[in-house]
Amino acid sequence: MARLSLFILLLLLSLVCITGAEKPARFPRRSRSRAYIENACTKTLYPSLCIQYLSVSANSMTIQTPQQLAQAALSVSLYKALQTRTFMLKVVKELKARKSRDYQSVKDCLDQIGNSVDQLSQSVGELHRLERPDAEGGDNVFWHISNVETFVSSAMTDASTCLDGFPGRNMDKSRAMIKAKVLNVAQTASNALALFHRYAAKYKP
Repeated sequence: MARLSLFILLLLLSLVCITGAEKPARFPRRSRSRAYIENACTKTLYPSLCIQYLSVSANSMTIQTPQQLAQAALSVSLYKALQTRTFMLKVVKELKARKSRDYQSVKDCLDQIGNSVDQLSQSVGELHRLERPDAEGGDNVFWHISNVETFVSSAMTDASTCLDGFPGRNMDKSRAMIKAKVLNVAQTASNALALFHRYAAKYKP
């Protein structure tokens, strides 16, 4: 557990500079980690986003195996969900103070993103448990794989449900930003699930 916590801490520190309008980082040379990431990300639904975020992680740690890639992708998705929840907490507080009619819909969305945070946190823990020696053996392995898939899928569903509450284009700046951030959570979770499936394939007969 200590190794997992250190990994996530290092990753989150490397992502602190990321905002909702990030520009791809500049690389003086194409490292092995970046080349590995670029190749793996072509199998996701949002390859540009996948490369952008995971390449930041590659600046501070080596990512050259399916396990490292899945761990990094899940942690990135968790970070984006945490970042979105923090932003929404501020917006909800302001809407409540103004007694805005948008308060309840944004509050409902905040609750759903909170659920996404919980689900993604659990998925990171399940992936770590999957790699423990006592997880070896069919039943335990497939139990942990199923848990990760369920948790990440649920996080995506919660984010999508939140997005359903922001229809149309005529939104104020705060609501438009919330929608963009929540969409980002759904997309990074989708990428993480794809990369996890790539890693979990080694356990399938």
